[in-house]
Order: sequence, then structure tokens, then C-alpha cells
Amino acid sequence: MKFRDASLSPEVRAQDLLSRMTLEEKVAQLDIFRGVEFTTVPHEKNHCAIDESSEIKYDELAEILGDTGIGFMHDAYSVPAVFNKYQKYIMSKSRFGIPCIFTGEALHGISWPGAMIFPVPLCLAASFNRDVVHRTGKAIAAETRSLGMHEILAPNLDVAREPRWGRVEETFGEDTYLCSEMGYQIVTGEQQNGEFSRDDAVLTEPKHYCVHGIAENGINCAQARAGKREIEQCYLPVFEKAITEAGANNVMACYNAIDSEVVISSRYYLYDVLRTRYGMKGYVRADWGAIERLVKAHRTAENHVDAIRDVVNAGLDMQGCSDYSNAFWQGTIIDLVGKGEISSERIDEAVFSVLRLKFMLGLFENPFTDEEKYKSVIRCEEHKALGLEGARQGMTLIENDGILPLGKKYKKIALVGPSSARQRVGGYSSIPCGYEIKSVYDELKAMLGDSCEIAQASGCGIPKGVQAITAEDGQFHLVEIYDEDENASFEDAIAAAQNSDAIVFVGGDNTSTSGEGHDRSDLRLAGRQRELILELAKTGKPLVIVLENGRSVDLSEESKVANAILLSWFGGEFGARAIAETLVGTNNPAGRLPVSFPQDTNRIPCYYSILPNFFDMMFEGERNAKYPFGFGLSYTNFEYSDLLIEKTGKTDFTVKATVKNIGDLDGDEVVQLYVNDVVSSVMTPLKLLQGFERISLKAGEEKTVEFKLNFNSFRLLNKDYEWVVEDGDFEIMVGAASNDIRLKETITIKE
Repeated sequence: MKFRDASLSPEVRAQDLLSRMTLEEKVAQLDIFRGVEFTTVPHEKNHCAIDESSEIKYDELAEILGDTGIGFMHDAYSVPAVFNKYQKYIMSKSRFGIPCIFTGEALHGISWPGAMIFPVPLCLAASFNRDVVHRTGKAIAAETRSLGMHEILAPNLDVAREPRWGRVEETFGEDTYLCSEMGYQIVTGEQQNGEFSRDDAVLTEPKHYCVHGIAENGINCAQARAGKREIEQCYLPVFEKAITEAGANNVMACYNAIDSEVVISSRYYLYDVLRTRYGMKGYVRADWGAIERLVKAHRTAENHVDAIRDVVNAGLDMQGCSDYSNAFWQGTIIDLVGKGEISSERIDEAVFSVLRLKFMLGLFENPFTDEEKYKSVIRCEEHKALGLEGARQGMTLIENDGILPLGKKYKKIALVGPSSARQRVGGYSSIPCGYEIKSVYDELKAMLGDSCEIAQASGCGIPKGVQAITAEDGQFHLVEIYDEDENASFEDAIAAAQNSDAIVFVGGDNTSTSGEGHDRSDLRLAGRQRELILELAKTGKPLVIVLENGRSVDLSEESKVANAILLSWFGGEFGARAIAETLVGTNNPAGRLPVSFPQDTNRIPCYYSILPNFFDMMFEGERNAKYPFGFGLSYTNFEYSDLLIEKTGKTDFTVKATVKNIGDLDGDEVVQLYVNDVVSSVMTPLKLLQGFERISLKAGEEKTVEFKLNFNSFRLLNKDYEWVVEDGDFEIMVGAASNDIRLKETITIKE
């Protein structure tokens, strides 16, 4: 049998195996189950994880598997010994010994309790550092595969332009180019450039294909209203690069409809774009609970049988965990094939993509995982150092009158706020198990020692939400919600402030105010945080605000009273240390905003590339962002000079600029290149990011930064919906932010 010959290609082996399978065996490969439901001892800290002492309920599992096996298992975060037990049994239930793909959530670290918690993607995006993102991807993959899992439901490649949406923290921000570049880096890192059989590589599943980050009212799963040109220019390119260049084989389709067309039942999006245009060779998975929404929410299918028929025919290959029972999903597809309502060719196409990747993963030769290696991989010193590096690089300073860095100039500091003694790590994370995550209070005390007296008081809490687990919104994989200092008092915080030389407030979001299913209508700091900040300011003491946040924030009042504002985002398990280092000055911040911050909570959208308007003023004031995309301060200053543009082809240019550190401290600068199509046949933004480089410069040092521009840097989708570079003038702008252009020159492109 050819499929057993490891010398043959995955395609040949998959086709041979497929030809030998019954319809029932094929359909089983398009199904998934939750492993935790068939174990005797779930993990005490995570309801989706399995304790390593657990046994498997084989009798109950046999009812699901029958004699056909199954394609995938999810929600079974555990150690290799448990996965090996599952794999051995699943293979025994398959006539051809077909192994199972074990899949899990790994947005910023695999969700196994005890695994490394890296900074959230939004924090990594703020670093504007491709290398850090790539190495983080490699580390996530290494930890995931060492435990016995082969696939991750990540990265999130949504372009986040709706700040009320709770999942902004999962993304790489609001800009198409930045998201594309960071998406490429994390996919190639996690997949080890396509060497899937390695024991430190995983399959990725970019999500949520393809327009999920502009949900109406910011409500998760709500439909997106976008025209064809906007979809093609702003949202699809991120997935295109992940598939055609980074090598992603699969995608998770979004819940929602785009311009009223439900993506999971759209042959245009799942075939014409994904398979034909991009050449995607893997499978399309439904997000959790997405298929039943055709009946319950979208109302495009009369019943669940029709819903399954519609999505499979459109090009969806498998359900998520929470739509239908295994018996209903598999039985319905088999019945529909028998009635001729789904073709056998469509099923073969879907199953082939699954089998091909199982061969590429090397599972037929090596279905089991080393049961000891993970102990030297999970949270190894290299990964911990990388987690700290990512948190440091994401630190984004947006206000500073000179108070920072604090150094050791203050003898008494009041450290207040609901996150001052509690570190926030963001959603979709591991849960600390066997170790503790230190707070800013812990780290600052250790760093300053006896040179400074630190008085800590929470002052207030961050509102605690209700942890809901509902099939409708797919909330079957939420992590623990912790907090909340409900009894904290303003009086304690204000007393500490009055007895201090300076105040450091640490607050922002938690997993109730940010994350999946935690959408907001108000971008002001949740709860009484603003009220506390304004009261602290009345003491007249210098005030520094530090925010651990997962999205843009309305800082219209805070900016009036703060001497400095530092954004740390959700920096993972070493976020607090990175904050303390930045406050003291051993880390010079160079993070840049991956999302724009509005003038206030009502003036949205405010992303920097919004189309130009004749008026930029509202009755209440300016429409544009208060802190725009790409903005960020440093403890030193940089000078730009010597812009040089050389034409190397019809639409190819090399752009060079010199950047010098003219301050007294070493630091990093993020050099950004924007392009403006001066006059075009269709409207274009006044500037679009088309290049960035993060460079390190010692005090007094200068470097020349080089960018390469090509067709894609100047293209637009014209009135005939053709990608073209139109004749005319283009402004090439190099600077420190979208609102801080230092060098500019106009070039002309002609046929």
C-alpha cells in the first residue's frame, strides 16, 4: 500500500489512502471532539485541560469513534503521556491506523496550565520588531509540539479598526501592512518554514478569515459592512501573504457575514479567493458554533441540515467543537451525499487536505510524543528571556514631560491602582501553575531596594464580568477571570499619594473588560479608574499613568493631569518587570502604537488611514486620533537626514535615510515609511505604511536605513477592479510616526 511508503510524497500517500476509505471513514476525518469530556480528572485550574494523572473513559469514547477513528481532538491540554494514550486508542479504532491531529489555542502561548505566557499580539505589534515576533512564534510552536499537540488555532490576522471590539488585543493592530508583516513572521516561526515533521513545528490556522475586525457596534460575531475595494485592499492582503508567502495551509473562517454574505457559506470567499486565487491547499474550519448561526442568527438556512449542506458545498471542510454532536454532523453529511446534495468529490477534496497534512506532520511514522522532553522546553530560560524581551520592546510611551525615567530621584513613591499589585496577562493565555507571576509592586521594590519607600494601594478595582460559556458566541475556551479588589478604597490610595514624592498609577483592562465576548460601548477606563486618577492629580504630586490594556483607550481627561503615560499592553508573565525597568530607566521605551487612540470615546473610527474628507472637525472638535498609529516617545531624541530615492525598475525603488541619536541615552527608533498617491482614479488614504525598521543607536550614533518599494507599495484597485499602479506623483514620507514625518520627497511613475 503506497500510503505506508514514507519515501513517497504526502500527496501520493494521501490519494492512495483516500482511495481505500469508505464514506464513513472519510467523513470521520472531518470531525473533532473535546478530549477533556472523556477523562476522569480534568485539570483543577482549567476546565479545558486534563490532569496528567487522568485516565480516559474508553467506553464513552468508543461511542464517538465507532470503528472509523476521527480527524481531530481539541480542549485536551495536557502532557504527552495523556496524548499518547489518546492517539494509541484513536488509531486502534481506524481500519488503516489513521492518527489524530491534536489542536489547541496558542495565541500568545499554548493554553496548557504552566506553559509560557508571552505578550499578547498587540504588544508584539507595538514592538515593530519582526525578529521578536518570529522568535516568539518558534517558541510557541516548540512548547506546543513538546506537549503533544500538532496544530494551533492561531494567529489572529484580523485588521482591528473597531476599538470597541474586545478581541483587538489578539491582533497585530489596525494597519494592513503591519498585520501582514507580523502575520508572516509568526506563521513562518510557528511552522518552522514548513518543516512540519519537526518536533518543534506546528500547523497554523490564521483566523478569522477574512473581515472580522470591524464588527458592527464592535460586537463580536456581528456582521461587517465593507465594500469590495476595501475588502481587497485592507483585509484580504493579510491572509494572502500568510498563505502565499508564509505557507499557511489552513484558515479558520469568521463567524460573521460581510456585506450580508455569510463567509462560511460563501463559495466566493472559500473557493474563488482561497483555493483558486491564493492556492490554499489545506482545510477551512468553522469557528466554534459558527454553522448553527446560519439558522439561529443569520437566518440563511431553514434548518441545521440545510446549514450543513450549504457550508460544505461552499467549501467549509469541518465543524468546530460546539456546533453539532459527532453523530449528527457525520450522519447528516453521509445522508446528504447519499441524496446527491453533497458530491462525493467535495468530500474527497476535504478529506485529502486533512490526510495530506497528517502525512506532512509525520504522524504516520511518528504518531507519539516523547514523554519527557517537554520538561526541558516549557518555560525554558530561552523562552522566559524572550518573553521579557517582547514585553520590553512593546512598551509604548505616549506622554512624558521629563518625569520619566524615574531613576532613583524619588525617595517615596505611591504605587496605586487596580493593577499595581496584580499583573494582567490577557485572554487566551495559559494559567500559571507551579509558578507565580510578579506584579509591578514586586518588581519595583526589588529594583529600587532601600533607596525608595514604596506605598502600595489599589484604590479601586476593575469591574468583574460574568464568565459566560455559550455555544452562540463560541465561548468554550475562556481562561480564568481573576480580580478584583472590590473593597479597595480611594482613601488609602490618596493617603499614600499625599505622603509621597511621586505617584505611579497602574491600571487599564482585565479579562472582563477586554477579550473575546467582552466588547464595550465606552472606551474610558473601566470602573472608577478615571475618577481615582483625577483625585490623585489633586494632590499636586507628579503623576505617572501605566496602562495594561488590550485596546485603544479614551485618555481625554487623563492626558490633562498626567506627567507621563506609559502603555504596556498585556505584556505576559514578565510584563511587570518590563514596566518596572522602563519606569526606572534601564529599558528605554521604543514601542509604537499599532492602533490609534481617539480624542474621546465618541470620535471613532479614528484609524490613521481613514479616507480623506473636506472637513476634519466635528462640533466637539477634531476628528483625527489623539495618539495616532505609529506614535511613541523615547528617553532620547533622533534626527533624520539625507533622504535618497533611487529607481531600480518600473515600479521598484530603493529608499535610504540617515537617522542619528542626538540624545544622551542609547535607544531604539522605529523608522517608518509612508506612501501617498497624490492624485488617483479612486480615493486613497493620505498615507499608507509601506515599510518600517526598528534600529538600535547608541548616544551619538547614526545609521542609514534602507527600504525597498515595489508594485505592491503603489498599487490600487481601479474602477475596473484591476490592480494597477497609475501614472502620477507619489509622496515618499519617512518619519517617526504617521503624524511625525521628518523627510519627504515626491517621485513620478510613468509608463
